[in-house]
Amino acid sequence: MGKRMSASRRGRSPGRTGSLLGATALTVGLLAGCGSDAGLKINVYYAPEDNFQSVVDDCTKASGGRYEVVYNKLPRPADGQREQMVRRLAAGDDSLDVLGLDVTWVSEFAEAGWIDEWTGEAKAEATEGVLPGPLETATWNGKLYAATKNTNVQLLWYDDRLTPTPPKTWDEMIDQAKALKAQGKPANVVFTGAQYEGLVVIYNTLVESAGGKILSDDGKSVVMDAGAIKALEMLKKVTTAGITDPSLTNSKEDEVRQSFQRGNAAFELNWPFVYASYAKEKKDELKHFKWTTYPQLEAGKPAKTTIGGYNLAVSSTSKHKAEATEVALCLRSAKNQKFSALKDGVPPTIESLYTDTLPLDATAPQSDDNPSMETKYPMRETILDALKDAAVRPLTPAYQNASTVLSKVLSPPSEIDPQKTAEKLKEQLADALQSKGVIP
Repeated sequence: MGKRMSASRRGRSPGRTGSLLGATALTVGLLAGCGSDAGLKINVYYAPEDNFQSVVDDCTKASGGRYEVVYNKLPRPADGQREQMVRRLAAGDDSLDVLGLDVTWVSEFAEAGWIDEWTGEAKAEATEGVLPGPLETATWNGKLYAATKNTNVQLLWYDDRLTPTPPKTWDEMIDQAKALKAQGKPANVVFTGAQYEGLVVIYNTLVESAGGKILSDDGKSVVMDAGAIKALEMLKKVTTAGITDPSLTNSKEDEVRQSFQRGNAAFELNWPFVYASYAKEKKDELKHFKWTTYPQLEAGKPAKTTIGGYNLAVSSTSKHKAEATEVALCLRSAKNQKFSALKDGVPPTIESLYTDTLPLDATAPQSDDNPSMETKYPMRETILDALKDAAVRPLTPAYQNASTVLSKVLSPPSEIDPQKTAEKLKEQLADALQSKGVIP
């Protein structure tokens, strides 16, 4: 979810990936099969990302002429991406090789038999140095079904001229916002309150932060325990305290960003992409744009923030699975994760990249055109802290159905009745897990 933003040079490069697989039986088939003269193409289906073609070209070059990697750009809306791939996979389309999956789709695609399990050396390569939260999104039933490409996590953003000391809890944030409002200053708390996945992310973070569960660990039954009810209580509290914008129920990520940048809010809960936008549009005030970890639901109990991101899977219908595996590993190598982080603002899943101090081109001086993680991600330590104890959305093959129910029942959050809403969610989610009453 979100903008899907956000090792030292010793990290493995695409060339290293090729040499690893070249030492295994995987590449025996490659060398005996179609070469570049035969026009072998490995099709990658992935979301729009401004500089992803450069990564694709790098992986074509890394193949040494054995194949060309082709970037098939999916629609921008996530639902459109999923729909296009699902339809083609269900029809047995064998032209799909590497699939870019939102972190919420892996269990669905794995359960349907549309993607292959990762094993052996390829699995070892795909999991080396990866943070546990992102890695969990690539697994289903204890098996790895994708390689993590990038992750994302929300932070609390604020202006230190309004709030010299940021709140540590939701209750403190509400109290500070009320005090600012009484002084006639910008006071709103802005977050993704529209009826879509963004609202589900906020709710899931609150549930996990309360130690609660929406669904069982195996994704087969509804839990909606005391923590889930406590999260409903907080959503109700913050949206009825007079400190949210009237446009809350229409607010998605960019509307939230714009509201804060216009000076209409004191606190913003959003993904790291907002920093680059602020730096570009309000450069003179950037020094006052600060960040901290997500507010705690209970004092002394760190928030567990819901992560976003994308994973790369190998289609079970692909005719070139060995090559597809090699390509997926190349696209998400440390070298290319760093490139995508710096060029497209998508935070890496490999932990060591957060302490990488070298610019993109290590042979040239650091500059605006040759940035480093330090210059592009001044909040990288905060992101890393959040990722080390992050939350994932409920893992279930029926996630799309469950998300549809959650966003509908939770909207508008100001009308939540914690106990009644919990009962309604329990009933409708039970049906959603059985695909009853929901259009997938």
